[in-house]
Amino acid sequence: MTTLLGVELAGREVLVVGGGSVATRRVRTLLADGARVHVVAPEVSAELEGLVESGHATWTAGQVRAAHVEGVWLVHTATGNRATDAQVARWAKQWRVLCVNASDAAAGTARVPATAAVGEVLLGVVSTGEPDPRRSVAVRDALEAELRSGRVDLRRRRPPGRGSVVLVGGGPGDPELLTLRGRRALAEADVVVTDRLGPTSVLDELPPDVEVIHVGKTAGHHPVPQREIERILVEHARRGRHVVRLKGGDPFLYGRGGEEVAACRAAGIPVSVVPGVTSAFAAPLAAGIPVTHRGTVGSVIVANGHDGLSDAALAAVRDGSATLVVLMAMANLGVVADAALDAGADPALPVAVIEQATTPFERVTRAPLADIAKECAERGVRPPAVVVVGAVAAEGLLDVGPSPVDTAGRDAAAGTRRPAGSPGL
Repeated sequence: MTTLLGVELAGREVLVVGGGSVATRRVRTLLADGARVHVVAPEVSAELEGLVESGHATWTAGQVRAAHVEGVWLVHTATGNRATDAQVARWAKQWRVLCVNASDAAAGTARVPATAAVGEVLLGVVSTGEPDPRRSVAVRDALEAELRSGRVDLRRRRPPGRGSVVLVGGGPGDPELLTLRGRRALAEADVVVTDRLGPTSVLDELPPDVEVIHVGKTAGHHPVPQREIERILVEHARRGRHVVRLKGGDPFLYGRGGEEVAACRAAGIPVSVVPGVTSAFAAPLAAGIPVTHRGTVGSVIVANGHDGLSDAALAAVRDGSATLVVLMAMANLGVVADAALDAGADPALPVAVIEQATTPFERVTRAPLADIAKECAERGVRPPAVVVVGAVAAEGLLDVGPSPVDTAGRDAAAGTRRPAGSPGL
């Protein structure tokens, strides 16, 4: 019976016998695990020679001898010669050293599992009977996909150690646009500190004992100030908890993610960032609007509607040199439009406003620059919404159907959207 055992090889001597492609792959893996690798072979591959020259491994050129096995923690023999591999396995057994025999796995005292690292979990699959590498790989791949899906609870069960914070970009709203890495981070979370935007429906999939703290902001209403959000992240991490900061879009695009990273680092808290699909580009895409289009415009400027338009943004809408995408603009849409007009922009310049992009309630409102604020007010357009200014926002620019992201069906003529699954007319 084969027993699956996790062995810590970091800083320990490992002997690899052979210098071909199999030995090269094994050396590469062992070095990644931190092992001190010694290779014995008459000749080695160019990659192994490079690893030796760079000091990552050592090499004895020649035939393997019994003395090479003494004192190591693990032997991996991959000479391609069954007799040589079997002899090395016998020496290893005499020295009571575990040995992986690449020529005949059943004759060795250890086997290399098909592995996959998912967060802090190392998944390994190995046959207990006759070796069957292809079956092990197939099972490994299926289990890895399940772990990466975010449906498996990957939280630590031992008493808390050192806590950490992960900023996760949740994307524009559709849960399917949350990255696999972001879902895995949520599966490992003890605490989730979340905004009101992004794929908040995934919170319903979390185990009931995961603490969810809502800190979302709306225009002119910030019930939890930014400094308090930073304090919450640091406090929970100091208690040894794994904290996920779930944010809409991408954490570093007007998401104040940089401030939260700085606060964690100042407090000595390990912090990492998972990039997210930004609504600045995803919202126009979902509405069938290319922010750049060959023959129309070749660059794009992203602006924050709270701060007004920069000189570069005003120049872009005046001369058509770039598409302007404005986030968080609804409260100041009239001011933004007037600033562009005062700078000399064409009053007929196309503008599109995409509400709740990528969700079943997405709605697109189009109007010329001079009329867009009035049109949005009459239609009751509300945030979250993304504003696209420029020639690419003209209806009919692309004579194609809805984007593949558009799963709920859009009434293009009316610029509205109906929930997925509802009957058509």
